[in-house]
Order: sequence, then structure tokens, then C-alpha cells
Amino acid sequence: MTVYGYYGTPMGWGGFVMMALTMLLFWGGAVALVVVLLRKAPHGGSATRILQERLARGEIDTEEFDRVRKTLNSA
Repeated sequence: MTVYGYYGTPMGWGGFVMMALTMLLFWGGAVALVVVLLRKAPHGGSATRILQERLARGEIDTEEFDRVRKTLNSA
């Protein structure tokens, strides 16, 4: 009868360390992937495009559109 010093598993401490490192690598990669994907997602767009969308939705009139556009272009 062979007695293993690690609760009956022949893997030993090396296997435990390898599993822990692999798990850290997996979760670190998953978090890094999510961060990269979130950074590549579009974030609104240019101020002029947003202004055009507001005009198209009827939130502002043409006078306000022209006034704000001139302000944006002068900055």
C-alpha cells in the first residue's frame, strides 16, 4: 500500500501550484479581454455628430444648431 503525503493525490504540491497559476492566468486573460473589448466600443462620437443627431430628433432647432456649431468650430 502506497501512502501519499498529500491527502491521497499523487499530484503533490507542484500540481496544486500549477493549477493555481493556470487559474490566475485564465481569469487574468478573461479580465484583460473584457477591458480591451470595452475600450474599443464606440463612445458617443464627435460633438458635431451628436449635434446633428439632436437636430434630427427635434431636440434643438436650426438656430441653436448653427449657434452651437459655430461655437464648436471656433474652439
